[in-house]
Amino acid sequence: MRIPEGFSTRIARRPADDRSGSDGIDGDTWLAHLPALVDRCLDSWDLRLDGDSWYGENALVLPVCRHDGERAALKLTWPHREATTEHLALRAWAGRGAVRMLAASPADCALLLERLDGDRDLTTVPILEACEEIGRLFRVLDHPALPQLDTVAAKAERWRGELAQAGPAVPRRLTEQALSVLDDLLVDAPQARMVHEDLHDMNVLAPLDPQRGDWLAIDPKPVAGEWAYAVAPIVWNREDAAERAHSFRTHVRLRAEVVADEAGLDLDRVQAWTLVRLTVNAAWAAQFPAAAHFHGRMIALAKAFSEPLGW
Repeated sequence: MRIPEGFSTRIARRPADDRSGSDGIDGDTWLAHLPALVDRCLDSWDLRLDGDSWYGENALVLPVCRHDGERAALKLTWPHREATTEHLALRAWAGRGAVRMLAASPADCALLLERLDGDRDLTTVPILEACEEIGRLFRVLDHPALPQLDTVAAKAERWRGELAQAGPAVPRRLTEQALSVLDDLLVDAPQARMVHEDLHDMNVLAPLDPQRGDWLAIDPKPVAGEWAYAVAPIVWNREDAAERAHSFRTHVRLRAEVVADEAGLDLDRVQAWTLVRLTVNAAWAAQFPAAAHFHGRMIALAKAFSEPLGW
């Protein structure tokens, strides 16, 4: 099969991610081995290709059919830290609120999934309706944390250093506030749950089978933490909707408030975690000139979340 050029461009020249729990593999080497990996998965799971592929930042998804004609999707991911626990989350959810996993080869970062409607994600509905659905999925996906997962507390240790070293590219009042609330959040953190830390409207697809409900989460990035931590992605996505809003500040804060209301989350913790994650994003983006637009947008969003929600 032919690997899509756009996907190859995204993966090529990436260094190996040593955090992936193995020796790691660089992007060029992985791409060279990808056709053989596809063939191996097709053979071992008795699949045949069934249409054009899709791809994202890290994964190639091939529509396939199983030996009995069932439609499925073969997901092959470039090995990186966040991909190593995806199969664990999908196994725990067992299709409840999320795409159903049919088979997995964790060593290859290969998953066989139920096929969803790749042309219908939550960006096809109004943004506040999407926020309501994200909040509903928070409740449906709620599950005790698994011991294999990264913890938000461990991430916070890394973030302290990044925020302290952000320099003048990020307003000092934002980094100082983020560091202060981060300590408070960790001191009185609730019992950890398994949280999808990248659940936004592009990571929610419609099922092909209407009996599976209206929407299902995909591409889990599971961590052990609290759901208030997971609101930020729906705030920073859908830039176009925020730009069209009469009041940028009111609009992006309303997104978080809608998710929190639907999921039954504490507004103060939602505001604090969202501020932290936005400021961390700004500190990261400040290192890369090509990310200047993203950097500026993260600062604007962080400023919008520097005051308590509900005002």
